[in-house]
Order: sequence, then structure tokens, then C-alpha cells
Amino acid sequence: MTFRDRAPAKINLCLFLGPTRPSDGRHELVSVMQSLELADDVVLEPAPDSGDEVVCPGVEGPNLAGDALAAFRAATGWDAPPQRLTITKRVPVAAGMGGGSGDAAAALRLAARAAGVEDDALLLRLAAQLGADVPAQVRPGRAFATGAGEQVRRLPPGPPLGVLVLPHDAPLSTADVYREADRLALPRDASALAAARAEVEAALPELPAELLVNDLAPAARALEPAIAPREREAASAGADHVLVSGSGPTVLGLFFGDDGPQRARAAAAGLRGAIATEALRA
Repeated sequence: MTFRDRAPAKINLCLFLGPTRPSDGRHELVSVMQSLELADDVVLEPAPDSGDEVVCPGVEGPNLAGDALAAFRAATGWDAPPQRLTITKRVPVAAGMGGGSGDAAAALRLAARAAGVEDDALLLRLAAQLGADVPAQVRPGRAFATGAGEQVRRLPPGPPLGVLVLPHDAPLSTADVYREADRLALPRDASALAAARAEVEAALPELPAELLVNDLAPAARALEPAIAPREREAASAGADHVLVSGSGPTVLGLFFGDDGPQRARAAAAGLRGAIATEALRA
């Protein structure tokens, strides 16, 4: 039997970075994550060979979606015949938009559907083991994420939002960006992170412009100086706000209001390699 799903990209409308946890060395964070209409297509179907496999044309090396499928089998004892995950990429790779994490979240949803398992708590627990961006993408939409990303609270859909995506040819490793953030002493201490959390929670479900902050942006710019010219391009194209997406190097132009998606599409038409999309409102 064949199962299909979409794996939306995500953006961090805010990303406040805190100290590392003694228990696992992962950074604490406070973030509002928003899924986009831009999405990969993911298909789960019986595999012709003797083991589970992931087919993702154009992407080499290990794939987090395969780890998600293996984790689901181990946790549930699901003993279905070998499965093939086929991923058609539309979300830029290693771009700070949660493409691999979204694929892993979709793999968990598809495996649960195929196995007849309805247990979001289980999927969230498995997602937390896979990476900081995965739990918020188990159920796409808008989410408030804390801890190291594993503590997720669903939020109601936000207002219309157009998003101009300016990818960069050279990817950035998330691990490298976090290491650079540590080198630059960017993480906030526990009290400063708590203060940021309180500000965000007081503003939810909306976020004022002063909270549209990405603490990882200086680290991403330090590793990839070409980010800054792309930020200027987004601003010159009329974006209401410009952000580095997650760990970069993708640059985002945010267009607010009912006409935001239309303005984002108009802006993308005149920029090299630009993609226009909008916030997922589901």
C-alpha cells in the first residue's frame, strides 16, 4: 500500500539562543516556528529490496527520514515488510528551513498511518531524539518551541504572511553555525533567555517586529559573508522585515498583511533564484 504526505518547510519567526544543557550538551532555545506552503513530497511504499531505503534524488549521504523510519520500527515493533521512502525535494537543502527535519517528521506520520498507530505523544518523543527542529514539524502549522526544541505548544494560525526565500548556492552546516555561535559568545544566559521567553509568551499568538529576532544570524554571516548582500536584496525588494532563516544561509523577506503573499510573488519575479511562498494557514 502507498501513503503520501507533504513535508512543509519551516521558518523561525524568532529564535532566541540560550546556554547548553549539562544533560545532553544541546542549546536551550525559545522559538516560534511557522510552516510554509513550500514543501517536499514524501511517499512511503513497499520496497523491492530486502531492507528499508530512502530515495531522495539530488541529495547524497545519510537521510534523517531513514532514521525516523528506523526509530519508529524500534519503538513500536512495527514489522511490516521493507519500505521505501521517496522524497521529492522542493525545500532548499542545508538552508536553515528545516527541510530534512520536515522530511523526518513526514516519515513518522506516514509510518504511523501505515501501522495504524494514533499516538502523537509517541511521535513527538521520537522526533525529539532526531533533532531540535523535528518535534514542531510533526504537525505542521505554527508552534511555540522551548527546551532544546522538544517542548512544543501548538499555536493558532497566524495572519496572512508572504515569504520571499533567497537561497544560497553553498549550504551551511547547522552544527558549524552553532559552534560559531558559541565561539562568538552569542548564547544568552539562563536569565536572559527566560526574559526573552516571557516577552514572546506575552505577545503570542502574534509577534511584534522587535521580537522577530534570530540569535544565530551573526554566526551564519561570519561563516558566509555573502548572506549580507542577499539581506540587502530582500530589503530593496520591499520586504517588511528581513531575517536569516534558522542557521542560514537562506535569507527571508517577510511581507505582512492580506496582500503579503501577492507582494512576495512580485518581489521574487525580479530576483535571481528567489522563491515566493506563504505561511501555511492550516
